[in-house]
Amino acid sequence: MPRMNTRSAITCLGLGLLLLDVLLMTSPGTAGILDATWTAPTTNTDGSPLTDLKSYRVYYSASSAPCLGSSLAQIASPTSSPGPNQTVSLRLTGLTIGSLYNVAVTAVDAIGNESACSGAASAAARADFAVSPSGTVNFGGVNLGSFTEQAFLVSNTGGGTISGAVSVAAPFSVMSGSPFSLNGAGTSQTVTVRFTPTTTTTVSASLNFATGGGTISPIVTGSGIGAADSTSPSVAITSPTTSSTYVATGSSLTLKGTAADNVGVTQVTWVNSRGGSGAATGTSSWTTNPIALQLGSNTVTVTARDAAGNTGTANLTVTLSDTTPPTVALTAPTAGSTVTSTVAVSGSASDNVGVAGVQFRLDGVNLGAEVATPPYTVTWNTTTAPDGGHVLTAVARDAAGNRATSAGVTVTVANGAAVTGGGATGSTAPVISQVSLSVTKSGATVGWTTNKPSDSQLVYGLTTSYGNSTTPDPTLVTSHSQTISGLTPNTWYHFQMKSNGAVSADFKFKTRNR
Repeated sequence: MPRMNTRSAITCLGLGLLLLDVLLMTSPGTAGILDATWTAPTTNTDGSPLTDLKSYRVYYSASSAPCLGSSLAQIASPTSSPGPNQTVSLRLTGLTIGSLYNVAVTAVDAIGNESACSGAASAAARADFAVSPSGTVNFGGVNLGSFTEQAFLVSNTGGGTISGAVSVAAPFSVMSGSPFSLNGAGTSQTVTVRFTPTTTTTVSASLNFATGGGTISPIVTGSGIGAADSTSPSVAITSPTTSSTYVATGSSLTLKGTAADNVGVTQVTWVNSRGGSGAATGTSSWTTNPIALQLGSNTVTVTARDAAGNTGTANLTVTLSDTTPPTVALTAPTAGSTVTSTVAVSGSASDNVGVAGVQFRLDGVNLGAEVATPPYTVTWNTTTAPDGGHVLTAVARDAAGNRATSAGVTVTVANGAAVTGGGATGSTAPVISQVSLSVTKSGATVGWTTNKPSDSQLVYGLTTSYGNSTTPDPTLVTSHSQTISGLTPNTWYHFQMKSNGAVSADFKFKTRNR
């Protein structure tokens, strides 16, 4: 196309503009479209064949004269030399649905010359999706406590991907088909809407099909028939108990039960007072998913609901007990150590919920007061205990009353002369040390060491008079062990160790109660 007077070019270009498939809409939105189609020019202003056509500019606005200065969309020409009666089309998008637009077209050659505008055509922008049925949809008369459903078809009429959701006010509800995503022109999805009347009046609502750029809202209406349903459903918990209370051993609980109503139960839900809620599966016979429990008391309320909104409830108080004992260990003094004067007795403890306190014990007797918070430490004045071997333990408890006792740690108190056996005579008597003790409810095993090979025997009894003894073991060893049996549970016993004339100081222990 040679350079020309762009104003006069319009007579030779002879552009004709035709807008097709116009659908007038009244719903507001910003996803409106218009399809513009026109006949391509074939000659220049001088009558010569058109051979360098590059593009078209499509102008559109609410003004009756949309060209030059209004919004435009540009499209490349399919060919630089159009043939007779060749048509070109362009879809305008992002328009306001229902608004009237005036549209005109110009032609541009390879060096940028632009023709004058064609004559304008006008139409209202249509939506890029459609809903059927449209207008007002009457669900008719429905008995109170019952419902009826209507299917709507949402279709992609504009191409591309149309995504959105459907909403409506009660007593109408969207049962299926929302949200929707329609990929490509002609694709569609069914949306099911339910009408569940709660009064005998006629009600109407807007059924809103909303996409990112527009909304189509047919009207739905319906009437309730009969007396209002005021009867509440009944609901019962049948598993894991029919009682109102239950003690659980696991961290979750599944409930089962039944529900009934004069018209029909529509939903069963649950909520835990300690946190969590959900819907059960089934109505007349229902089951929950596992319900998470917290330690202590949990009140689970199950609610059955009918179509009229009446509800009935059942409660179950579930107690989750803490059955896990703490762990506890003595950390000081160390086993086999010799202690004098004042020493610190320390331990460590932990629990799945929390440690309530740690009580240290000396030979089974409380040593000081219970320590409630870390660090778990008491001070022991060893001068209050006789010289010789003693067993330290620590007992940890939690708030649920679970208790655990640490392994015993044997130490030697030596505030006077070294313990070489209270009844030992002569300078050759062995030295007894490293005393260990293992106690059951009916017996005990005592271990000790000597600094030279010696025989082994225990004397024991309810007092320091003893009165009982084990069978002497004449085997000469430095590591000794003697077992006492036939003892009374939960009873204190005194004992001494004997090795080759050496006699230890008095020790005592308490048998376990279970």
